[in-house]
Amino acid sequence: MTLSTSTGARGLARRRAVAGVVAGFLGITVALGSGLTASASAAESTTITGIVLGVGANETQRVVTWYSSADTAQKIQLAPTAEIVNGEFPASAVSFDAVGAANTSTTGFNRHATISNLREKTAYSYRVGSEGNWSPAYAFKTQDFEGDYDFLFFGDPQIGSSGDRLKDQAGWEETLKVATGANPNAELLVSGGDHVESANDEGQWTSFLAPDQLRQYPLVATIGNHDVGGKSYEQHHFTPNTDRSSQYYSGDQSTRSGGDYWFIHKDVLFIDLNSNSYANPADGSLGGDAAHVAYVTDVINKHGAEAKWKVLVYHHSIYSPATHATDTDNKQRREDFTTAFSNLGVDMVLQGHDHSYSRSYSIKNGQKENPAEKPGAADVFPGPGGVLYVTANSASGSKYYDIKKPDATGTGVRGNGPDPLDPSKYWYNSVQNQEHVRSYVKVQVRGDKLVLQNVRSGTCAAPNAAVEKGLSCTNTAEGQPVGSIVDNVTVHPYHGDGQAIQVNVPSPAPGEFGWTIDGYNGLVDLGTAQERDGTYFQANGKINPILVSDSRRTLAPWSISANVGDFQDADKTFSGSYLGWTPYVLDAGAGAEAGAPVLSGFDDQGKGLSVSSGLAAAAQGHPRGGAKLGADLDLKIPDSIAKGSYRTTLTITALSS
Repeated sequence: MTLSTSTGARGLARRRAVAGVVAGFLGITVALGSGLTASASAAESTTITGIVLGVGANETQRVVTWYSSADTAQKIQLAPTAEIVNGEFPASAVSFDAVGAANTSTTGFNRHATISNLREKTAYSYRVGSEGNWSPAYAFKTQDFEGDYDFLFFGDPQIGSSGDRLKDQAGWEETLKVATGANPNAELLVSGGDHVESANDEGQWTSFLAPDQLRQYPLVATIGNHDVGGKSYEQHHFTPNTDRSSQYYSGDQSTRSGGDYWFIHKDVLFIDLNSNSYANPADGSLGGDAAHVAYVTDVINKHGAEAKWKVLVYHHSIYSPATHATDTDNKQRREDFTTAFSNLGVDMVLQGHDHSYSRSYSIKNGQKENPAEKPGAADVFPGPGGVLYVTANSASGSKYYDIKKPDATGTGVRGNGPDPLDPSKYWYNSVQNQEHVRSYVKVQVRGDKLVLQNVRSGTCAAPNAAVEKGLSCTNTAEGQPVGSIVDNVTVHPYHGDGQAIQVNVPSPAPGEFGWTIDGYNGLVDLGTAQERDGTYFQANGKINPILVSDSRRTLAPWSISANVGDFQDADKTFSGSYLGWTPYVLDAGAGAEAGAPVLSGFDDQGKGLSVSSGLAAAAQGHPRGGAKLGADLDLKIPDSIAKGSYRTTLTITALSS
């Protein structure tokens, strides 16, 4: 049986119950007719390039994207690093099938696959390709799936903008080396956009993807204005929960990259926008900023309660201190975004584009929320609707923009007038900085605060392409060395007139009932169904075993049952009633007794596993302990079913009292 994976529901990593119901999911896939195959000679000639580890829909997932010279069937292979001996992946390594298409911006093909059902606090190794034609292996490590964590934010590498691609690459590589060296347990690398100077220059993309940190830490890719002139951005970065509808694009959707997406990582809901699309259609139809606001509203309404913090990421900074601060399009975004973001309870907005650093005051509805907030305050206490806007400086040193002086346009929503508390700065910025040195932003996510630091990742010395080419530099390595802090602020949440009560719940102690899937894989591949007697197709397999543990002193009964929905391939379907199973107990314990066999509905015109059926159960008074449960799957379907690769979900439900 070949194992691959499907994206799972949030919360798969841990299942436990003292009483009540806990549900989880397994994907099941079966193919009718021939699938995508490759000859040995084709596989041997396939070249794999551009591997990048991307963020998944939640902390249990990662998305890997790569380029391939040939249109062959490929996959990710994954195993705990501890199980790899002499560079060899174990037989127990799991696979995740890749999908993709031909590149439109260059020759070759792109592929991506989603790793799911990751375990917390585990080191993994992975490689991509196919048997006999694997890429080198790369490693990443998951952290605790609950609680505090750090992520790193990087502004505009814009590889190639200095005119020397390799110098820009050297600065980008050095920043990632410095940032991850100082923060080895950072969980995300967040991009502010403008990865390259020219959207379809694959030499620049090769330089952007050169650092190995992009295969070790998940990248949250953001599209910038220099990334939109073709499909290379989308070919290199497949993102989760992405809406690529035309209203989120700027220009011809068929030739430009774009889309809005979201994901949740522990206590933060991230929403990433394609701010290149900003103009609201004159006819009042949904598009540009109006479409983005509707998207953010919908995501927060549906998922905002699942996280403590709401962080938006997009490229065009609306409160920056340099060349783009007075751009008409950014002033328009201030009008379109700020009140909506305040009303939606957004906590922080991360931006790029202006190649300088700034941290705004707490902004509410397009105005400074508290006129008394001091410039450079180390602690900020936003009230309801207060939002912090952050602009990151260049992470590569390829280009810097100098800070501009305030003008006479005042402190209105579109104004760029002076700050009454510090007339040298714009009214909206608490901190502005430009030394012509590389930097990055570190964000510490804590249960009761966000801590933000802007950190120098370089000095005036090389690699710093813009300075090497003659730009002045005000940094002194002795007083402002690599790793020194430019800005440091703690953002405290608003609690109103009440008091917040917080408690951290640890991992379950002995004395509970729980279950989990035995393995890292969320999908059972039944392979290609075989025709029988010229009347029906049949496919067989086994579920991934289910591990049950029960150490409760009450010796209360428990049961595990499951059912499936319809099998589906695009608009083609067939009923889940055609799937049957024979449960059994692989390792006895905890009083486990296997459930009764269920025939395929093809055999007895019944409902098969389309209705909930027992996998195993234990009666009151059973002994404490653990058990491993399994089941043989039997799929029989009429030969009138159309050819395709069908998938369904096996929903597993545990009951205990």
